[in-house]
Amino acid sequence: MLQFASVATDTNNRLEQMSEMSAEMTAQLAELARGSDEILPENSLAEKLAKGRPLIVKAGFDPTAPDLHIGHTVLINKMRQFQTYGHEVVFLIGDFTGMIGDPSGKNTTRPPLSPEEIKANAATYEAQIFKILDKDKTRVEFNSTWMGKMDAAGLVKLAAHHTVARMLERDDFQKRYKGGQPILIHEFLYPIVQGYDSVALKADVELGGTDQKFNLLVGRQLQQAYGQEPQVVLTTPLLEGLDGVQKMSKSQGNYIGITEPAAEMFGKLMSISDDLMWRYFEVLSFRSLEDIAGLKARTEDGLNPRDAKFELAIEIVARFHDAAAAEAAKAEFVARFQQGAMPDEMPERSLPSQDGQLGIAHLLKSAGLVSSTSDAFRMIKQGAVRIDGERIEDRSLQIKAGTTSVYQVGRRRFARVKLT
Repeated sequence: MLQFASVATDTNNRLEQMSEMSAEMTAQLAELARGSDEILPENSLAEKLAKGRPLIVKAGFDPTAPDLHIGHTVLINKMRQFQTYGHEVVFLIGDFTGMIGDPSGKNTTRPPLSPEEIKANAATYEAQIFKILDKDKTRVEFNSTWMGKMDAAGLVKLAAHHTVARMLERDDFQKRYKGGQPILIHEFLYPIVQGYDSVALKADVELGGTDQKFNLLVGRQLQQAYGQEPQVVLTTPLLEGLDGVQKMSKSQGNYIGITEPAAEMFGKLMSISDDLMWRYFEVLSFRSLEDIAGLKARTEDGLNPRDAKFELAIEIVARFHDAAAAEAAKAEFVARFQQGAMPDEMPERSLPSQDGQLGIAHLLKSAGLVSSTSDAFRMIKQGAVRIDGERIEDRSLQIKAGTTSVYQVGRRRFARVKLT
């Protein structure tokens, strides 16, 4: 009787452990899928995790510029999440692929970088990523390690695993081909070399932006050709910049650099629209999804969106500087915001946009802060117009839909305006 009781107890314990593991895996999957665009094939990540061993998680970065912006950190944050769950993270610097130039999303051939540029940019990458990743648990690799040793015969053999027809399925190549724009042969090598990186690293998971989907799938194909189990492909969305429309990019001027001064970074984060704020919370914050949902619910119940944005800005600035710098940046922002004895109460307006935006002069007139658009232009020229405490000088400024800001004209005219 005791023996049967013991067996029953052991069985119950195993069932409880299986149940706990299932719940733990479900939570892990939810966090790892957070903010992702696609996980391919479907259910493949759950199958990999079910093996119960640390996964090799790879993400590649071509050192095309010396500094990273927070758009790049969407991928790095995802790497950190895998790292938190005990998986092996590989930060791959594409010093070899950087000499080719990634054609993804480009309608012209991208100029390759010189070895000197690549080396200098790669050095800054290594210094910057460890503001997010655990240095002791991160492998930094360079794909020149294996590609630099591959001879011409090896490269020909590698290229034999892919077809021109398949390559022309890529949207960017297809558009250039149909438009009569040149595609250079070496550009076809880029996805193949990136795919071979997964073979060399025996990657279980590869992370990349949505614009990298084709390249990531080539990695699966090549792993299969080399007798490896194909990797899981996890794509993350391209983060919108400060304008809330274009992809964050230095060339667009809508970026936040992770090496920028704390006050500048804080001010830029406070300038984003209320809608974009929740997007940033999802893909940039380390807070739990439940916590973010609770904050959003409080905002819908009356919490000023500015206060929620303060929490986001403090978290991001503290990550790349420290907590003291974040608090000092907030104090500086509040001091600027409150210049001119800003009242505790002010009129609130909700104005419609035109094609997703509204000119500053028309906004000020519609909000009742000036008598006419010419009056608005005059006040801007005099330096008497502020948005959230910041003086503006651009008379052609377009305000994006979704923003809520305090507009000030002169010393006494204020209004909180939401542009719908």
